[in-house]
Amino acid sequence: MALLGGAVLLMLAAMLCLSVLGQGIERLAYSDALAARAPGVAQALQASGLRQIGGDFELVEAGLAFAVFAFLPLCQLRSGHATVEVFTAPLGRRANLWLRAFWEVVLALALCVVAWRLGAGTLDKADNGQTTFLLQFPVWWAYAASLCAAAIAAAIAVWCAAVWLWRAARGVGDADADPVA
Repeated sequence: MALLGGAVLLMLAAMLCLSVLGQGIERLAYSDALAARAPGVAQALQASGLRQIGGDFELVEAGLAFAVFAFLPLCQLRSGHATVEVFTAPLGRRANLWLRAFWEVVLALALCVVAWRLGAGTLDKADNGQTTFLLQFPVWWAYAASLCAAAIAAAIAVWCAAVWLWRAARGVGDADADPVA
């Protein structure tokens, strides 16, 4: 999932670079300064058809939503979420194991709720036929892509929560370890 999310981000970055370049060329092509100094260049740029990619922000919005959820499973598996251990470090290993298990359960529940509501949103957007403003692609496509990634993230979070509950109950391991370690 992280590789797919990364591929989406790379494509979005390339598209945005091309869109910004196209917007700059389009502004230059129709500028009075270029038309006065180099009318042939201005006409050539206008004829080239290079311009900003229409609806680029709609694609970025949909792609970034997917990418965020696509990175969550790996982040969860590698214990990549931010932690603040100022108050928990003195508690001891067993207490930290239970604290870690508690927060893993909270995160798993939160991701399950997010996936559930994304599912409801996907059905709602598919039923009402809403489309994006410029590109006119169905909004539910973006919801469905995010739902797939969120469902995988929720499943991984539930598995991680189970691992940490098992570890806390048996006093096994360290609260700073990855669940796959």
